[in-house]
Amino acid sequence: MLEDSFDISNLRRVLVIKLRHHGDVLLSSPVFSVLKNHAPHLEIDALVYKDTAEMLTLHPAISQIQTIDRNWKHQGILTQFQAEWRLLSILKTRHYDLVIHLTDSNRGLLVKLLCGARFGVAPKLPSKGKFWRAGFSHRYPLHHGNTRHTVESNLDALRRIGIYPGLTERALTLIAGVEAEAQVMDLLAMHGLKGGDFIHFHPASRWLFKCWPQKNCVQLIEELQREGHRIVISAAPDPHEIELVAAIINPLACPVINLAGRLTLKQLAALNARAKLFIGMDSAPMHIAAAMRVPTVALFGPSGEKEWGPWMTPHRILLSAHSCRPCGNDGCGGGKRSECLSAIEPDAVVTAVHQLLTSATERNNPE
Repeated sequence: MLEDSFDISNLRRVLVIKLRHHGDVLLSSPVFSVLKNHAPHLEIDALVYKDTAEMLTLHPAISQIQTIDRNWKHQGILTQFQAEWRLLSILKTRHYDLVIHLTDSNRGLLVKLLCGARFGVAPKLPSKGKFWRAGFSHRYPLHHGNTRHTVESNLDALRRIGIYPGLTERALTLIAGVEAEAQVMDLLAMHGLKGGDFIHFHPASRWLFKCWPQKNCVQLIEELQREGHRIVISAAPDPHEIELVAAIINPLACPVINLAGRLTLKQLAALNARAKLFIGMDSAPMHIAAAMRVPTVALFGPSGEKEWGPWMTPHRILLSAHSCRPCGNDGCGGGKRSECLSAIEPDAVVTAVHQLLTSATERNNPE
């Protein structure tokens, strides 16, 4: 029994804060599921950046999603202050009993203090001062380095207050929604696909140092096409990513289905759910594929596979033998290119594809 435990049955509303990028927010989704499973009476809200909200909308455990628009800071001090004040006013009216803060952002501390929540959970950080320690009633240790998956680190916030997740409760939750599912089915039908009959390849990342070389991508697609696979390729609606995809598909003799820049996050989830396999880098689309339980081939360079690997889905992780990885650097020498990622050969990816597709066939057709 924890010495500083409290009875969660006496709580009414909880706010979970995750102010990070899309993949980080998706990896926090089990926190909501576990909390609701162990305390069904709770109303659980989320506070995330506006552009990441689709990672959590339609989550069955979440009552309300409050958002912060990153563009506020570009709209002038007065406009930003007014927007921040409106948000804090809304949060105060919710009368939270508990705030669970999953990052090191000082904004989370401010929200907790201004909301007046009796209890607060946050990471234990030596770099934070007395206000951080005084602001949160419970603090949990963070495991640094490539040692523990981010999902488990997030769930440590619940373990700290005596809520212990079962093995089956830790899966990611991402609901594409009926509209996105219908739209993707229409897109696939236009190209003669029904679902389960294509490989989804997402070669891009918002970070250049996480991108596989163009020539490797071309070789991989050509080999998969020779084996008879239909390839659907995607990318975010970002000029750099669109340009990268164009450079990959232009040399191909056999066309792919190019959906780069055409999909919302919900549509991307619906697309993944209908793929027979996903191939991609360490990126949000890779986590989306894992959330949709799609067999996943993930290529890792400078980022840590134990922290960020595909979660609770059949997968293969491809790594190089470089002793310096995972370093987390912005390319070798800051040059935007990661030699450890470039060293992964297309043949290794094809082998991983074969292994996963064979395993999927065996699962679907047991003797």
